[in-house]
Formats: sequence, C-alpha cells, structure tokens
Amino acid sequence: MSQAQRLLLIAPSTLTRTPAFERAGALAKAMQMPLHIVAFDYLQALAVAGLFAPEQMNRARDGYLQNHRQWLTEQAGLISQHGVQVTSEVVWVQHPYEEIMHFVSEMPLALIIKDAQEESALQRIFFAPLDWQLLRDCPVPVHLVTNALNPRPRNILAIVDVLRDEEQDNVFNDQIINAAVKLANECDAHLELMHVYDWAAIYVQDMGFGALPLATGIYEALGTTQREVFAAMAERHGVPPEYRHFIEGNPVLSICEFAAEHRTDIIVMGTVQHKGLNKLLGTTAEQLLQRAPCSVLAIKPGRVLQSCAGNGPALER
Repeated sequence: MSQAQRLLLIAPSTLTRTPAFERAGALAKAMQMPLHIVAFDYLQALAVAGLFAPEQMNRARDGYLQNHRQWLTEQAGLISQHGVQVTSEVVWVQHPYEEIMHFVSEMPLALIIKDAQEESALQRIFFAPLDWQLLRDCPVPVHLVTNALNPRPRNILAIVDVLRDEEQDNVFNDQIINAAVKLANECDAHLELMHVYDWAAIYVQDMGFGALPLATGIYEALGTTQREVFAAMAERHGVPPEYRHFIEGNPVLSICEFAAEHRTDIIVMGTVQHKGLNKLLGTTAEQLLQRAPCSVLAIKPGRVLQSCAGNGPALER
C-alpha cells in the first residue's frame, strides 16, 4: 500500500450513490488527499449455497462482485473528474469492522467517511452495528454523513467539554478544536465553538434532589471558572468571541437546536471508549448521531485530523 495520507470512504453494499460519496469527493479535493473507496459485500444465501455447490457459488459470487466493482469504478471516475485521485475495491467479507481495521493498519488514513445508518436502541445493544463500533473503537477520526446538501461543508460546529480540568481533558479539547479549525480552513467554512452544561442534572446525579438548593453558590462559582477556561481555550485557537457559545441546558437538545438554527453541516466532537452500562446506553456522540440535523465528525483522544493544505484562519462567514 502507498504511504501517502488518504481518505477512506466506506460505500454501501447496494449500488446507490449516497450522500457520503459527495462529501468524500469534496473533502478529498479540499484536503488535497487521495481517496480510496471500499465496499463490503456478503450474501448469506450465497455463503450457505456454497456449502452444497461450491463451484456454482463461486461463479455467482464472482459475477456479483464484478458487477459491484464496475459500478464502483464508475463512481470513482465521476469523483476523479474534479481533480481527485481515486481508487476503489470491493471486498467479500461478513464482518466489515475487522476488515476496516486492516485498512487502518495498512494505510495511513486521515479520515474514514461513511453514511450514517439508523438503528434502534435494541439493535445497538445486542448487535453492535458498524457505526457504533467505529464511533467507540476506531482509532482514526470517523465522519458519519447524514446528508450532503453542501458537499463541501460551509458551517462547522465544534463541541468541547470543560466541566473537568484534568490535563488529559484539556488536551483532548484542544485536539477537537484543532480538527475543527483545520476542516474549516480547508473547506473555507465558518466555525462556531460550543460548550453546553446542565448544572442541575450534574448535581442531582452526584448529590440528589434534596441538596440541590444548597448547590447554587457552588455551581455559580464553578460556572465562572469554566467560562474562563472555555474563553481561554477559544482564544488559543483564534475563535472570535461572537462565535463562542457557553450555554446552559440539555446538551443533546441544545446542540441540535443550535445546529438546526445555524444550518450546521458538520458537528465535530470527541468520543471515548465506554465500558459496561455506559457502553450500552451510548455516549453523547451516539445520541447526537440519532438526533442531530447534520453529519458528525468524531475525534478520538490522541488523534488529530491530518491535512495537506495550509492552516491560515478561516473563521469568518
């Protein structure tokens, strides 16, 4: 495999040009990176038939894969017309996540792009769909696309959490903002920065309802401190005051409302691996994926969004 940084688009198994194709092509051009497209095929019926008639199954599978390869090559050709270097392949595999991890280990990926797939909470708990596996466990930044009304994003919203002041949390917040700033620079997009807190919910969780009236002064002081941390963080990354939003309210609802009102194309936020019950219930990023009116870019601790383009300021509309 070539050692050049590239984007990886995970195409659907159906022969359908989805929003992720448009977004991947636009980002590859903006980020000045080659794009590799992969589709994962697997038909259970053919696999079962192969137990009884392996030769016939192999011919049927080869014909099915060839048809998909040809279609994917055509889609790659359409994207390459815009000056993007594109390659493609189709892989016969039952469990795509393991295969994606092979790509992660074999080629230096700046970003994985995929259409977001809607799943019920029950399915997420018992079947661990690919989207949730990528959000929780994939070490590479993952962009899950819900729509591509603007293939090259125009409005980007970065979400940070300043409730904790551990050094690792501050570093992670910087990584999230850095990724959002780079994306805004490369796409000539507008960037907003947000932190949402819900003091009442946090205190009730820690101390119970009975102690809530006693917490007012404490949380007012904490709020002042965290607001200062947020402002300093925004200042370090060159985000103007008018584009900083320190908001009290339910995090998921507040972020969704803001994104809808401001026509946000991509929400950039961090995700961390959870275990036990938290893993079953899902993180804020997973909840946002279900409810956000736009696409999500998930950043993992220690990983940054790579780029080949310049990093000058691009925060104005």
